[in-house]
Amino acid sequence: MLEEEHDQGSFTCVVESLDRYLKTQAGQDVRRKANAVFILSEVGEPTHVLGYYTLCAMAISQGDVPEAARKHVPRYPLVCATLIGRLAVAKERQGQRLGAVLLADALRRAFDSVGTVSSSMVVVDALDEVAAGFYAAHGFVRLPDSLRLVLPMRMAAGSSER
Repeated sequence: MLEEEHDQGSFTCVVESLDRYLKTQAGQDVRRKANAVFILSEVGEPTHVLGYYTLCAMAISQGDVPEAARKHVPRYPLVCATLIGRLAVAKERQGQRLGAVLLADALRRAFDSVGTVSSSMVVVDALDEVAAGFYAAHGFVRLPDSLRLVLPMRMAAGSSER
């Protein structure tokens, strides 16, 4: 979890909106319980942020659930979901599979919380085609004409073990 000791100011992943969020908004979101912010750091440098992701609850319209995922979710007008709102890896550590580590941790946390706060799927809104490809490679299904991807929670259990 994000703590005051984490050096948010020096984090950069070269995506300005993700950098700005961690530096200016993340702490407020944690205090207001708007998002949970999870930090990846090394044991020897626990204040240095290597990457982060956010989780929060959301609802998605049944009609927006891809056909391939519908058999895994209840047939309510709105389907409860967990949103991975942001996921970023520090520029100097990109290409070292830390994004996959962060995603696996996010999926595990999302799945583990289902007994407390129901959620039928995990949702991501990719920033671009490269990010969409990353999530698709981890089992997420893309919504038509969108950068939104979903993963049924039943499948998240297996994906978090990768």
